[in-house]
Amino acid sequence: MTRDMQPVVDLQIALGSYQNNSQDNHQDALPTAAELTHWVAETLARHADESRDELTIRLVDDDESRALNRDYRGKDAPTNVLSFPFEPPPGVDLALLGDLVICHGVVVREAAEQGKSVADHYAHMIVHGTLHLLGYDHIEDGEAEEMERLEREILAATGISDPYAPSQSALDNEETRPDA
Repeated sequence: MTRDMQPVVDLQIALGSYQNNSQDNHQDALPTAAELTHWVAETLARHADESRDELTIRLVDDDESRALNRDYRGKDAPTNVLSFPFEPPPGVDLALLGDLVICHGVVVREAAEQGKSVADHYAHMIVHGTLHLLGYDHIEDGEAEEMERLEREILAATGISDPYAPSQSALDNEETRPDA
């Protein structure tokens, strides 16, 4: 399936607590607006019936992610991605799909733990979050399997390996961990 137009992505970068430590926090690994738009476009391409194609992607620090996760999900910790779908009022035709909030620090840490590149993990989080905006969830096993299948398919189309397959470096880390 193809879409005639590229999605409209409003990119917001709010990394306040990282301002003095850009190298330590891998700000050089931030995805470009073109990369983010490409990953969203690949996700929307499989949903040709979805006419909404505008979203905001906000890249935040741990503090903002923690506050949002606490306020909206009751979990007092930063998280990799939060999705806020937008439902227009009846009779109002807006192209806005919703907002994604990605915690840069969590993405960087998870990528290292999982032996993935930061860029590949960002792609996964954008695809995952966009699928949430489209109504997918992973609470029930069947829903999780469908969502993970779509994530694998979309990421493969962009040249990114299965995000759920253990990487060799992650396996190596597991082998060197002492038994508890």
